[in-house]
Amino acid sequence: MSSDKKPPRISIIGLGKLGSPMAAVMAAKGFEVIGLDLNDKFVSAINQGQAPVDEPQLQEYIDKSKGRLRATHSWDEVVRGSDVTFIIVPTPSGADKLFSNKFMIAAIRSLGEALRSKQERHVVVVTSTVMPGSTGGELRKELEEASGRTLGPQLGLAYNPEFIALGTVVRDMLRPDFILIGESDAETGQFLEDIYKQSCDNDPIIRRMSFVNAELTKISVNTYVTTKISYANMLAEMCDKLPGADVDVVSTAVGSDTRVGSKYIKGAIGYGGPCFPRDNKAFAALGRSIGVRCDLAEATDRINDHQIERLIGAVQAHAEPPTRVAVLGLSYKPETPVVEESQGVALADQLSAAGYLVTVYDPLAMPGAEVVLTDKVLFANDLADAVAADILVITTPWPHFKGKNLFEAGAKPKVIIDPWRVISPDDVPTGTKLARMGYGVR
Repeated sequence: MSSDKKPPRISIIGLGKLGSPMAAVMAAKGFEVIGLDLNDKFVSAINQGQAPVDEPQLQEYIDKSKGRLRATHSWDEVVRGSDVTFIIVPTPSGADKLFSNKFMIAAIRSLGEALRSKQERHVVVVTSTVMPGSTGGELRKELEEASGRTLGPQLGLAYNPEFIALGTVVRDMLRPDFILIGESDAETGQFLEDIYKQSCDNDPIIRRMSFVNAELTKISVNTYVTTKISYANMLAEMCDKLPGADVDVVSTAVGSDTRVGSKYIKGAIGYGGPCFPRDNKAFAALGRSIGVRCDLAEATDRINDHQIERLIGAVQAHAEPPTRVAVLGLSYKPETPVVEESQGVALADQLSAAGYLVTVYDPLAMPGAEVVLTDKVLFANDLADAVAADILVITTPWPHFKGKNLFEAGAKPKVIIDPWRVISPDDVPTGTKLARMGYGVR
């Protein structure tokens, strides 16, 4: 973007876990940003200069926005105050496992109606993950009908999803591996490309293509990653049963081959969170709906579901109910409070149902876990309270649980089950057995 050209003004619909970090990053990078959300607390927080959600570096980048970031409930204000609108609203999975566009359609309808009073060109960007065929199909139709315009000189449309992970959203937005743009026309694609050239700290690859190719690319990336995770977990279970085997040694060697790569090939426990499980199921459902066999995606799901059985089996191998078991880690990954599809929450729930006395602890995710687990388990006050159990299971590799940190609380459990292998045998106190999953019996 040339220095003598004024940066485009940006609006973002949805100020949740992805929208608010995007708004903060764009504002910190010099763009004027206005956000809209139906949640009064989110809008108020942004206008008070406070992070509306818990995400590393978010407050830092809100502080860096220097008055360029504000929020509103007014669609007219959004349209008047911006040249491009990114829409980041939920696209929940339906009973058929495909993503629903109902919230996206509602947002596009409101935005389109507001656009009727604007003369200048406006670009609308679908950032939420949608099924292939959505952007160029019902979303385009809704936008054109609501705005009274057709795609062209006065209206641009793009599909531009983020490839980020909760807990590292800001970092991933600043240094993405690549930028994916499905464009209605070359002008719209170049417009977005120029925005990212200013907002990114690195120089990412930018892939521009049609709507349907971009939509398929998005869910394909996540589905491929889940396949690698399930493969690594299958490998870890093999190492469980082979004397002398070590999944870390094997997977590191396998990942050294450039045809495989080292990312996401650490055998541990199943994947969770708001994206991977549902994207994989949606990919398989899409295949079934158009007559394509997706056996690989379906097998990936089956192996992932099996990981809870594997964890329960590890507990049962050491003790019967009503032994007291502590589950350490309830967020689906470190540095986030999100418990959606959490392996730790699922394990605690099933152990409790089997008759074990279960205590749980997580540095951030206790409130969310309480909503799901209710009175089925005991919620520890702190780490010291949690580790006072017969068996510890580490389900999230928080730094708090690594090394000697776990034993500074003074407790000496009988068994530690460590699928992530974050505990060194040298740090384990005398009298405690360390069961490192993925590490064959010595």
